[in-house]
Amino acid sequence: MLDIVVLAAGKGTRMKSDLPKVLHPVAGRPLLQHVIDTARLLNSDAIHVVVGHGADQVKACCTAGDVHFVLQAEQLGTGHAVQQAVGHLRDNAVVLVLYGDVPLIQENTLRSMIAQVNADAMALLTVDLRDPSGYGRIVRDGGGAVTAIVEQKDASPAQLSICEVNTGVMAMRGVDLKRWLPQLSSENAQGEYYLTDIIALAQAEGMLVNTQQPASEMEVLGVNDRQQQAQLERFYQQNLARSLMTEGLTLLDPARFDCRGRLSAGRDVIIDINCLFEGDVRLGNNVSIGPNCCLKNVVVGNDVVIKANSVLEDASLADDCEVGPFARVRPGTDLQRGAKIGNFVETKKALIGPGSKVNHLSYVGDAEIGSGANIGAGTITCNYDGVNKFKTEIGDDAFIGSNTSLVAPVKVGKGATVGAGSTITRAVDDNQLSVARGQQRNKDGWKRPTKTK
Repeated sequence: MLDIVVLAAGKGTRMKSDLPKVLHPVAGRPLLQHVIDTARLLNSDAIHVVVGHGADQVKACCTAGDVHFVLQAEQLGTGHAVQQAVGHLRDNAVVLVLYGDVPLIQENTLRSMIAQVNADAMALLTVDLRDPSGYGRIVRDGGGAVTAIVEQKDASPAQLSICEVNTGVMAMRGVDLKRWLPQLSSENAQGEYYLTDIIALAQAEGMLVNTQQPASEMEVLGVNDRQQQAQLERFYQQNLARSLMTEGLTLLDPARFDCRGRLSAGRDVIIDINCLFEGDVRLGNNVSIGPNCCLKNVVVGNDVVIKANSVLEDASLADDCEVGPFARVRPGTDLQRGAKIGNFVETKKALIGPGSKVNHLSYVGDAEIGSGANIGAGTITCNYDGVNKFKTEIGDDAFIGSNTSLVAPVKVGKGATVGAGSTITRAVDDNQLSVARGQQRNKDGWKRPTKTK
């Protein structure tokens, strides 16, 4: 059995923010959410999150059925924080203590720790740092056994020279933890109850303190300021880029790639620089994405080209489509096979049929366009009357001339043609030509206005 306690009550003063520290993001997810997601991989019976500063915000952001929140009204140290959850911990369970501001801790590291806990031993995650400043030092006896953790403010000069430090992550039996917590004292430089003091209590009872080290120190680094947040962001993105390239994705510059969600890609996919992926993005085979594109919750078929500076959100693109450059594809857009959205075109809640083209400078919203239609430059569907939205329907093989306004609700039939510059307010039947312009008047001898002095 496994009970997990996640400490997430701190304010994060050095972040200089009104947002609780554990809600600041890495890769588009709050720090705390990363920790909870990893904790779930361990198949624990319960995840207890200790909250304090901004408790209501934290609860609202990370609420889930398997997460139980415990309030630490006063922040009196890590030992005091765990005491708030002790009533929910089972004697015969292994208790794993995690930190809500250490987002990149890995499942395999934690599994190895948990496996080292038994009636005679607890487990502690340590790491060797070239600069251990600010961390509690791991003190060992002549035989190499851990005897204590000494916080920097309480450490002697000899102890300050130790490079092995405490990460704070530890695991022990619930029955042992409950025995040690009441023995903690706040008689130290900080006046707080340190959870790390249970190491000395365990050693005094003759219990072993087994140590585990992570594969990388970045795995156990916490976020205390904006620089550390940015450091972990880059580390996360570089690792993800390497993983995706191992699976066959081509990134023209892995250092200029950001994914803040889930990205899956087929074979022979090429992504240019400065592209951002959010939510759930799925790319088919032979997809090419130009520089400076943003995709959020988008499904892309095979042989699709997305040109530079295009933004796509909550949309689907079938095979052989082309988008951009400088296109904005908004939620509800469905591009069917071979459809084309060109430069400075915006679509919203629009079905663009197979082979249809909206090439230039147009807005198509709340619309359904058939197959093989051509929408001329500057065309707009006037879908909003100030209160309600209305639909525009354009049939197969229709031709809409440049600078046309289609005032919804309106239908243009199959094979119909609309002359450039028209404002269409009534239905155009199949194969009809519709021209709706004001009468042109030419005047001789007209003088242009002159600037008033």
